[in-house]
Parts: sequence; C-alpha cells; structure tokens
Amino acid sequence: MKKVLFSMCLLLAAGFTFAQEKAVKEAKSIANGTNPDFAKAEQLIQGALTNPETKDDPATWDVAGFIQRRRSEKEMENAFLRKPYDTLQVYNSALNMCKYFLKCDELAQIPNEKGKIKNKYRKSNAATMMGERGNLINGGIQYFNMATSKTDQEAKDLNAKALDFFATYIDVAASPMLEKENLLQTDTVLPQIAYYASLAAAKNEDYPNVLKYAPYAKNDKEVGKYAMEFISTALKAQGDTVKWIASLQEGIQKYPDHAFFFGHLIDYYSSNNKYDEAMQFADNMLAKDPNNTFYLYVKGYLYHNMYSVLKEQNKAQEAADALNKSIEFYQKTTEVDPNYAEAYSNLGLVYCLQAQDFSENATTDVNDPKYKEDQATLKTFYEKAKPCYEKARALKPDQKDLWLNGLYRVYYNLDMGPEFKEIEDMMQ
Repeated sequence: MKKVLFSMCLLLAAGFTFAQEKAVKEAKSIANGTNPDFAKAEQLIQGALTNPETKDDPATWDVAGFIQRRRSEKEMENAFLRKPYDTLQVYNSALNMCKYFLKCDELAQIPNEKGKIKNKYRKSNAATMMGERGNLINGGIQYFNMATSKTDQEAKDLNAKALDFFATYIDVAASPMLEKENLLQTDTVLPQIAYYASLAAAKNEDYPNVLKYAPYAKNDKEVGKYAMEFISTALKAQGDTVKWIASLQEGIQKYPDHAFFFGHLIDYYSSNNKYDEAMQFADNMLAKDPNNTFYLYVKGYLYHNMYSVLKEQNKAQEAADALNKSIEFYQKTTEVDPNYAEAYSNLGLVYCLQAQDFSENATTDVNDPKYKEDQATLKTFYEKAKPCYEKARALKPDQKDLWLNGLYRVYYNLDMGPEFKEIEDMMQ
C-alpha cells in the first residue's frame, strides 16, 4: 500500500512539473504569435517564475525575458506604423527583460551534476541587452523627471523607479554576460548614469544603493566630486565615522578645489575639539595651495573656534593669541579675494570679541582717570569692525545673518544715531 501511495506521489509531482513546463512553452508560443496576448503570456510565465518546479530553470527566465522583448518589439512596430504606442511600456519591458536575462544567466552558470557549465543563453541574450541599454537610460530619465514635479510618497516611488532603471544599466555593464565588452572602462556614459543612480538613491535616503552605485562615478571629471559627496553623506548617515572621515580625506585628495570635503572634515575636527589635527590638516593643504582662499578662511575659522574653547578654560592670554591669529588669516583671505563676504563678517565679529574681552577688564568708574583712555581703546575695536560688516553687507545684502546683528552692535557702541536707527528698524 505504501509503495502504491509513493508511486502516486511521484506521478503527481511529475504531473505538476510537466504542467509548469507546458505553461512556459505556451507562454513563449503566445508571445511569438502574430497577435500576441501579452497579458496571458505574462500570467503564465509569472506562475512558472515562482513555482518550485520551474523557478530554478534558466529556460523559464529566458522565456520571461523573451516575452518582454516581444512586447517591446510590438510597441515599436506600432510606432513605425504611426499607430498609438506606449513609450513607458517600451522602457519597462527593456528593464524587465534585462532583469530576467541576468537571472537566466546566473542559473545557467551553475555546473550540472558532472561539474560542467552549459550556458546556451548567454551569447544571444547579451547581444539583445546591448541593444536595449539605451532604453534603460531613457526610462530612468523619464521617471526621474516625473519625480521632480511630485511631492512626498509619490516622488519617492518615482525616484525608486528611476533608480531601478539606472541601477540595472550599471548591473548589466558589470555582468559577466558582457565581460568581453569591458563596458565599465569603455562606456563613457556609465559614470553619469551611476551619478543619477546615486542621486535618486540619495533623494530617498537609500544609503546602501548610494554606496553601491556612487563609486562608479567618483572618477568622472564632471560629477565625480558630487558622487563622492553622496558617499560621504551616506557613510555619515549610517554612523560609520571611520569610513566617513576616510571618504572626506579621499575627496580632498581627488577634488581639492571642492569645499565640501575640507569643510566637513574641519567641522568634524573642531566640533570634537581636535584642533591639533585640524590645524595640521589645514597647514598641509595650505602648503600645497598657499593662496587658496577657502583654506585661508578655514585656518582663521579654526583659530576663531579655538578662542571659545580657551576662553572657557580661563586661558585668557592663549585665547587672545588665538583671536589675533584668526584676524591674520581672515585678513589674508580678503587680500586674496576682496569679495569673500564671510571672511569680512567673521573679521568684524573677532574685533567685537576683542572689544568684549577688553571691556571685561576696563574701568567702569567715570571718575577714574583711566576711564576715558579705556573708552577710547574700546572704541577702536568697533571702528575696526565697522568697515568689515559694511563690506559684508555691500557684498551680500540679502544675507543679513552676515552683517545685521554685527552692525547693530557696532553702530550702537559708536553712537551712530541714524545708522543705528536704520538697522534697528530692519531687525523689527
């Protein structure tokens, strides 16, 4: 009785397998017809792609790709005949086809029971994918552009779809199927597509995919620095401080003129009170490019921040020395670039800090013979700050944070009535 039941189970299993194999053949036949019912063909093949009896058979995935190829061909046939056609369907069929063919190749590369690989699909499928790669770009661009006019979840979904296209373009290039084409080195468009893939991923805060695709773009002359920005941002978001710092340092070496990497690295050092490391790094960069205004500005900024730390530690003389050094480098910055508004603004602030420090030790007794002298000295600091803030205002009138509060303080302490009234009105 048990043998009979066992035989029945074997027969049933064989029947299920046969039914699924038949479905695969039928799906291909339908797609290959004169007037193919693609909905029916896709329904049949989808069942086979998930069924345990056929999902690991490369032939199943080959047919799935074939159906998508035929669907695209039919749409393009309508376009040629000037009939209505679905452009997005062409793009999506190209995307699905490439994914199916990649899976087909992966399964076909598995050795058989004799340890041999018999991949009869690679050559023809690789050639087909080469011809469709352009539609992966077109599809990605269309969905990416659609996302820019949307908000919230809809934009996120469209960005994810754009990423799917751009990522598949790169996955195809990196696939062993196209190894002979050497696309990672010869495809000059690929770095740009990798940039857009990482941009779409970054918009969705999809950091694993940023880190997967941005490296393909980091050597590109046009977008490499931005791709490396994405990498650094992703590493920071994931909390990997060691790799984040390493990425900033790599970015500085590759793109020394791009302020992002140097600025973020210096911010890290200064916010963690690692001023010795920050100073050493700034000195190294200035040694390579002594007249780089950003590096000069950062050196002044570091001394400026060191002042606050030293002040809290009650190291008055060292704090005063730090302010003098910050003045030196802010002034060097404005000498090299007379239009550097931020340097003028900070220079004005440093003079105000010097005034504040001086006032802490100045006499407040109006009867003291030294009172007038101290007040005159105090006034000189604000007189030095005044042209700095006014220059910042002239350069960037719309960026009030650079000069508004500073001029309020300066005009008040210099007893400049009309000027003070104007600023006071602006602050209300």
